[in-house]
Amino acid sequence: MSTDTLMPEEAAAPPREWQNYPSQDDGAEHTVVGTVKRLGALHSPQLDNEREVLVYLPPSYATEAERRYPVLYMHDGQNLFDRATSFGAEWEVDQTLEAASEDGLEAIVVGLPNIGEGRLDEYSPWPDPKHARGGRGDLYLDFIVQTVKPLIDADFRTRPDRRSTGIAGSSMGGLISLYGFFRNPGTFGFCGIMSPALWYGGRKIYEFVEQGPFVPGRVYVDVGTQEGKQELTDVRQLKDLLTKKGYRRGSDLLYVVEMGGAHNEEAWARRLRRELHFLLAVPPKKLLR
Repeated sequence: MSTDTLMPEEAAAPPREWQNYPSQDDGAEHTVVGTVKRLGALHSPQLDNEREVLVYLPPSYATEAERRYPVLYMHDGQNLFDRATSFGAEWEVDQTLEAASEDGLEAIVVGLPNIGEGRLDEYSPWPDPKHARGGRGDLYLDFIVQTVKPLIDADFRTRPDRRSTGIAGSSMGGLISLYGFFRNPGTFGFCGIMSPALWYGGRKIYEFVEQGPFVPGRVYVDVGTQEGKQELTDVRQLKDLLTKKGYRRGSDLLYVVEMGGAHNEEAWARRLRRELHFLLAVPPKKLLR
């Protein structure tokens, strides 16, 4: 991965109140490994709400002072790093990247927690009649692009160009990641779409992707065989649509079907390392021998 040198004005920018995570001994059994930073409450002028922001920093961040890193923005941030805050199991993003660093795979991961009942609203650009939710997805993406990303680029040694900036999530997070990749092509150069809820909002995502222009970049799509026949059909349809648009399997599109995979954090954690190797274009060392 290439490196850049910090500009003097960037180096002089005043730091925000980023704390080490967990920031205090609260009696919980936290499972975070490596370095994760926490910003207590970031206000969103687009959504008129606030949430904490979690940032995982790769192992070499503290020792390679002039190195810059690609950034992956991920949804459902409370499920990414810590079993104490997750819904059931965690994604083990921190453990996965700590281990993958031995292969040269290092990236900054920004985890944005959902806000509970507002999750369905923010993770879909279209209302869903059955759930009476959805429709704030554009505002949520504006929050990431206009508020979160400039903050991250100012406070951490990122590579801010689109080729080094990605978006990823699962289920509804997969839906908004797919939408964001095509809606904001100037910001995101790769996306991870795990077990996406493509049915939400009347399946309008298919028309949106089909009618939109081809966006250069890498796209990872997956599903597990235990997620149900309709989910398998929906994801296969997305794969066919992306192929028709010009994404080449194995080159800029990776489509994975996991035998026995369910719709849960354990399954997404198992597939995460393969996803990251593909999206960041860093082959595992064992493939190079």
